[in-house]
Amino acid sequence: MAGSLKRRSRRNIDNIADDTQKVPVIKTLNDTNVSSDIEIYAKEVLNALIADSLPPTPNNFSLYFDRLLEDKSENVRKQIHDMLELEESNDTETTIELEKSLKQGFSSIKNILNTTANLYKNMSLMTKILEKRKEELAKDPEISEAIGIVSILEGDVSKLNSILKTQSVQMKNSYDATAKIVKSVENETIFDNKFGVYNKRYLLTKIEQEIELISKFNHPSSLIMIELSKTLKQNITNEKALTLMTRTIARLLLKTSRRSDIVAHYGNGVFAMLLKHTDIPSAKKASERLCDLVSNSNFFLADREIQLRISIGITDIDTRHSVEEIVVSAMNAVEKAYESKKLDYAVSLRAK
Repeated sequence: MAGSLKRRSRRNIDNIADDTQKVPVIKTLNDTNVSSDIEIYAKEVLNALIADSLPPTPNNFSLYFDRLLEDKSENVRKQIHDMLELEESNDTETTIELEKSLKQGFSSIKNILNTTANLYKNMSLMTKILEKRKEELAKDPEISEAIGIVSILEGDVSKLNSILKTQSVQMKNSYDATAKIVKSVENETIFDNKFGVYNKRYLLTKIEQEIELISKFNHPSSLIMIELSKTLKQNITNEKALTLMTRTIARLLLKTSRRSDIVAHYGNGVFAMLLKHTDIPSAKKASERLCDLVSNSNFFLADREIQLRISIGITDIDTRHSVEEIVVSAMNAVEKAYESKKLDYAVSLRAK
């Protein structure tokens, strides 16, 4: 895929992310001793978590680690990123690769079944051809010996056809059993193979978890929904081109998102980003920057150069509403964005 879901975290953080809770930082990092820098910076991250009354869990530490790193020099950021790349162990990436391998394996099994079925059909066709030739020879009484040979050959082909039919049935039964297993696994997958991001199931699970965290620690988080502009989709009738454009949007979302953000395909070409510890003003700034980034990424269709455009809906995540209500609110914001001629994003908040 175009950039793994975790390794895309080692990005140029200046592109899009806005911190919702800036804390004073200690400007003691230097550009020469990265090991020492890591120690100082780790203490700084820990102090920031404590100052914001958040427990120093691995997830929170990782989130603040990325956020506060934005204030450091480019050289320090690069050094720290390089060190993290060397030691990073990514369970999510491993899971995704296993999911991809499983789907590819199932596809291969399906191809084997189709090939076997075609072979069986060809053998049946050969049996019919032999019968026809036998009838033609029977019309000439002088070639009775040839008729005997054809009869023997017909019997041999019939036996082979019977064996192949039995094996085809056995293979189909194995295929059906494998299909049930794959379907069961797919119900637990977290990866959208088509667009290279997380899937809807994983997104909804993460939103539900974020609601629980907000109830405990009372921090702001936001959800944004993104889709290709309706005007653009109406003007492009080529389905393949629209799919390629949508994949381009997915790659840009991965490229510009933070490690703490969840980028997922919600369905029908609509994407979502769960922005943890991000209030509405910061989500608006992130959306504005994302719209600018996409509009500067042109798409070439044959001899035409098409300017990509997206529409974004923004909503907050709170403990008073369900996951479904939050998602619907974000989708309503997308529709609201179409009403504005000046902005490609809009905010929709639910009644408290």
